[in-house]
Amino acid sequence: MTTHFSRHPDIRLTALEGEGVVLHLGARKYFTVSETGLSILEALKSPKQFDEIVQLITEEYDVTPDAANESVKAFVDHCVSAAVVQATTS
Repeated sequence: MTTHFSRHPDIRLTALEGEGVVLHLGARKYFTVSETGLSILEALKSPKQFDEIVQLITEEYDVTPDAANESVKAFVDHCVSAAVVQATTS
């Protein structure tokens, strides 16, 4: 089984200096995210597997694969629990 992650369709993103604002229209909530979090959410406009997200972060930022793996897992888990990101398994 493969899990893909994607942004919830009700999500709108806005980049600000060094961070981003995430507006969840359906839940009527907003969140702030770091520049890295914004990069992840922008990439999840189309579904991605976890390893693809980690690879994107290691290519875009000066971070080891292990550190990227930990950070991406924590961020994606938080976003899934906040209904910002959806996980689908096929």
